[in-house]
Amino acid sequence: MDRAVIVPIADGSEELEAVCIIDVLRRAGAQVTVASVSGLQIVGSRGVKLMADRLVAECVNDAYDLVVLPGGMPGSEHLRDSKAVIHLLKQQAEEEKLYGALCAAPAIVLHHHGLIDGRRVACHPEFRHLITNAEVISGAVAVDGNVITGRGAGVAVEFSLTLVEYLFDREKASEVAEGMVFVGEWREG
Repeated sequence: MDRAVIVPIADGSEELEAVCIIDVLRRAGAQVTVASVSGLQIVGSRGVKLMADRLVAECVNDAYDLVVLPGGMPGSEHLRDSKAVIHLLKQQAEEEKLYGALCAAPAIVLHHHGLIDGRRVACHPEFRHLITNAEVISGAVAVDGNVITGRGAGVAVEFSLTLVEYLFDREKASEVAEGMVFVGEWREG
């Protein structure tokens, strides 16, 4: 069964996180659309150029099993300010479908738009003070219902494997982890 995923990106998105999310989900067999908030080519937070498949605005009428945001600054601010990205996220929340964010994005995007209120979340330690209506954990990855969040680039593989687990199942996540020669658990309990 195909799983449709959209990974919105913007100038200043953390490229390691974006590429890791896209790569791991594609290894699992997900149909991943990389969508930019403006222009098909973006320059990541470390100066790496990435190419999107489409513009996010062209994707708002499509259905996704998962919407997931990489972090990075000012990329997270650009995602926060994109009406199309927020439309997709709010639609996921309303339909109780999966959505997630990594690094700065849980605080800058999800919290800003009320998409993690009362949840248990992970985010980059430099942004945790911005989250006022959720429990910020110190672990690498947090799963609370249909919301999956992670701390940052250093846990991008664990975060991505957790996405695979919830998008498919634990067996598929284990299969992908083994193929990548990933050692260890990819999330807490």
